[in-house]
Amino acid sequence: MTAQTDTQGSVTTVYKVSGMSCGHCEGAVSGEISEIAGVGSVQAVASTGEVTVVSGAPLDDADVRAAVDEAGFELVGRV
Repeated sequence: MTAQTDTQGSVTTVYKVSGMSCGHCEGAVSGEISEIAGVGSVQAVASTGEVTVVSGAPLDDADVRAAVDEAGFELVGRV
């Protein structure tokens, strides 16, 4: 699945992140990604390694990768 444009004009993208194992990990990843301009919400799930991001426009994967790196994890790619 790649980015999808929702009816409200927002974009939902699901990313795969390796290394998350607990709620603290989810919070660290969510916190860093939420600081990217245009991000409306972030939901990280450690058990699946998936991070769902809702933004006003498609995000630059390099920005998402940098945020995930800053949190101490590795962005595998889009789901």
